[in-house]
Amino acid sequence: MLDPVDRSFAGLTVRCARVLLSPWSRLSLLVLVLACAGAAVLVYEPQKLVAAGWPELSGAAAWALFSVAYGLCTAAFVPRPLLNLAAGALFGSQLGLPAAMAGTVLGGAIAFGLGRFLGQEALRPLLRGRLLTAADGQLSKHGFRSMMVIRLFPGVPFQAANYCAAISRMRWGPYLLATALGTIPNTAAYVVAGSEAGSPTSPAFLVSMGFIVLTGAAAAVVAWRKRHRLRPAPTPQPPTEDPADRVPEPVA
Repeated sequence: MLDPVDRSFAGLTVRCARVLLSPWSRLSLLVLVLACAGAAVLVYEPQKLVAAGWPELSGAAAWALFSVAYGLCTAAFVPRPLLNLAAGALFGSQLGLPAAMAGTVLGGAIAFGLGRFLGQEALRPLLRGRLLTAADGQLSKHGFRSMMVIRLFPGVPFQAANYCAAISRMRWGPYLLATALGTIPNTAAYVVAGSEAGSPTSPAFLVSMGFIVLTGAAAAVVAWRKRHRLRPAPTPQPPTEDPADRVPEPVA
């Protein structure tokens, strides 16, 4: 039999485990991880290492290392356009696009996993309001279709979409498939632009930059036209009674 000291120690261990594994403790860990990642990006600027200080590797090893570095940098809030340009400059358009796509899916999976396992349980009860409830319903019920639209729309930040999807009830499969397919057009445009950066007057560079500008302008127009949906619905006011419509009370 366990003595009282052993029982108290076991009880303390169980209570500590419950506290550490509670939803708000995991959310605090997520905030800490994201803050450290953002601070590391500001201090070390890994996007410069990826673009300029690339190790002397070649072949499949260089491709794989870049894809992993791309995914980690994306999860650490490095802007994807910079990494896509670096992929084109380092590997050209034919090898740079699959490297960038592999890194995109990896970075999206990292962010989705962090948000799902560390933040979902604590944040879901806070989803109140018409806009948040509607967004959660769309992502939860129509995961693949909704994420495809988000990925194809260049105005939605990549990391914001990742964590919104993680907090919803979207499954892993539709999320990863929509991320892989929906980011191809914009990623390809940046990779081609990076591969042709040395000849800015080439047709490929001009076409890719034109695509980037046009999609950005289209996203801005759509966001401006749909801005009214972000406003809260007006509170209905009770109708005012007209004195002329009052029914006279009978005289006793």
